[in-house]
Amino acid sequence: MEFLSIDESDLDGFLENAKMDLANLHPGNNLNEAEDFYKEIVGDKHLADLAAWHISSKDYISDTLKLQQLFSQKLVLDFGGGIGTHALANAMSPKVEHVFFVDINQTNRNFVEYRAQKLGVSNKLTFCKTIDETEISRFDTIVCLDVLEHLSDPAFQLNTFYEIMGPKSIGLFNWYFYKGEKNEYPFHIDDEQIVEKFFKTLQSKFVEVFHPILITTRTYKKFRE
Repeated sequence: MEFLSIDESDLDGFLENAKMDLANLHPGNNLNEAEDFYKEIVGDKHLADLAAWHISSKDYISDTLKLQQLFSQKLVLDFGGGIGTHALANAMSPKVEHVFFVDINQTNRNFVEYRAQKLGVSNKLTFCKTIDETEISRFDTIVCLDVLEHLSDPAFQLNTFYEIMGPKSIGLFNWYFYKGEKNEYPFHIDDEQIVEKFFKTLQSKFVEVFHPILITTRTYKKFRE
């Protein structure tokens, strides 16, 4: 409400309509337009969609935060961090030295910076548009949640993560390559060849690290250096 200057009386409607408002804007299967969509077009509608999803999925998010507590340490990359819940939680961890929050959407970055100031953890966060802007060659922890299914080439992103992980680094990844029963997630990739390439890359480059929490988010280390 404060960040977007929304009246309290309008907040429920703003969140209730968030998913469809975002879906109606999306270019559909035109992957060439997807980056511009998330970078320029979504505006505050992406914030609304993510906020609404956080409210409806609070138990799942709680478990992903517990997972972070188990694995996050030292230098953390939060890739496509959205409204910043996981980046901010990592910034509060004594095991974490610094969090690099990477998101191509300027509104998202501004909002997370606003939240960081409110929570008093600004000194442990750096905000970047791309991984290259971080100027870090090795990360100890990579968090990439609810992002891979939005990318035109998620396998390429896995290869990028592989290059910036050390032998003891841990990646926390999840994905949902499904557009929904009624196309409620038009921004998700479901192309069979793209998805197969992703899983082949995952299996050839990473080995899963067991964790005891019953959620779809998985943890990985590099299969070989």
